[in-house]
Amino acid sequence: MDNKRAHVIVISNEKGGTGKSTVSMHLAIKLMQENFKVAVVDTDGRQGTLTHYIENRKRFCKESGISLPVPELLTISPVEKIEQVGEHQKEAASLIAALLPEFDAVIIDTPGNKNYLFETAHQFADTLITPISDSLIDLNVISEIDFTRPEERHAGRYAQYIWDVKKQLAQRGHPMLNWIVVGNKVSALNSRNKNQVFGYLEKAAKTYGFRVAPAIRDRVIYKELFLQGLTVLDLNHQALKCRLSVSHIAAKQEIRSLAEFICP
Repeated sequence: MDNKRAHVIVISNEKGGTGKSTVSMHLAIKLMQENFKVAVVDTDGRQGTLTHYIENRKRFCKESGISLPVPELLTISPVEKIEQVGEHQKEAASLIAALLPEFDAVIIDTPGNKNYLFETAHQFADTLITPISDSLIDLNVISEIDFTRPEERHAGRYAQYIWDVKKQLAQRGHPMLNWIVVGNKVSALNSRNKNQVFGYLEKAAKTYGFRVAPAIRDRVIYKELFLQGLTVLDLNHQALKCRLSVSHIAAKQEIRSLAEFICP
């Protein structure tokens, strides 16, 4: 009997606008370029950013006659009627579970707010990646800081939730959750605010049990590539005839560093 089970990477933060879908897509393509069989799950089907990203990629490949790796896509949208939630949550869990024996890695992109699909995704997590911008607002969901008493820290709502998730996973005999926080869309400018955010983040890591990955900078190229469904990892494809700039090369290295950081 084949006991193969995919490694599940959940990209999540209880806040929108942190670039979860971009991170999900780039990690998926990076793993596929390493010859892993990858599926992605968009549990925010109503907004569907990751779904649109992959649809754009398929269309670009067809129109350009270019062959690029495209991950298997499962899109799940939340139901609106409360009485349907329980049954739909079971169905969503079954759909995700069905992917696990078929793929090496499953990447789950989550909504920016907690709902039943958000919670379902976390129950499958082997690795949890939380993108965070260099903003004190973003930091607040992980660690609430009283700036009159900076030595005192309290878990933010998302850190509290992950503590509960860890306990639930432990009760089911699940290995230790590999929680990674990565600075994303980080300004290249060396500001007091940015230094403050990541300084507090490093301290919070020891308290709440996550690791801080090397940051991904805010680069225009990430926004430009979405409409074609491309990633920075595709830019050296001969058919694209793209001249790589220093920024492009740095962006590719940032994605490689994140992928390598997943292994503790």
